[in-house]
Amino acid sequence: MRHLLILVMLAAVPARAATPTPDWPCVQPRQSHLSLGQVWTGPPPPEGAAETPEIAALAERVVQRRMPIEEATAAIDAFAQGKDAETLALLMQAIFHRIDMQRTAILGGISRYGHRQVALAARVEARRARMAELEAADPPDFDAIDAEEEALDWDMRVFSDRQQSLTYVCETPVILEQRLFALGRALAAHLTQ
Repeated sequence: MRHLLILVMLAAVPARAATPTPDWPCVQPRQSHLSLGQVWTGPPPPEGAAETPEIAALAERVVQRRMPIEEATAAIDAFAQGKDAETLALLMQAIFHRIDMQRTAILGGISRYGHRQVALAARVEARRARMAELEAADPPDFDAIDAEEEALDWDMRVFSDRQQSLTYVCETPVILEQRLFALGRALAAHLTQ
């Protein structure tokens, strides 16, 4: 009964979205790194054990986003036949390490993306102010106004296109996390066999 009460209380608390900033323009909360324990319920990898060339090659293949998850799962299933839990844990560690590195690089790219958007927004505002100055001049320089208006239109189009792409950009780490969870589940399925 007590657990049910706790679950009801947790469900009543609204999920908090991150406040977008130049460093993190996404609504998803930023989590810089994942931990292996978040995605792997199997045994820990053996201390100091190195991945074999076979494990490294498989890990490189299955983490590729262009490889459908069904193919990746099938490759894991084929590899896992007759393997012990330590070998599966080593494969999971290799997969985790590669996806976490990809994810970290993407997080850095998203941060740079956010900073570029802030800089572009500042440039749009500066162009608007410059246009107002040119229009207020006596006599107005229509050629300069036209050139500034064209540059402003272009910057606004780029800014708007980037804002629309932001949803996809922000979903990329989530897609990687989902892939990592799916691969971990595929490996964990062979632990009980």
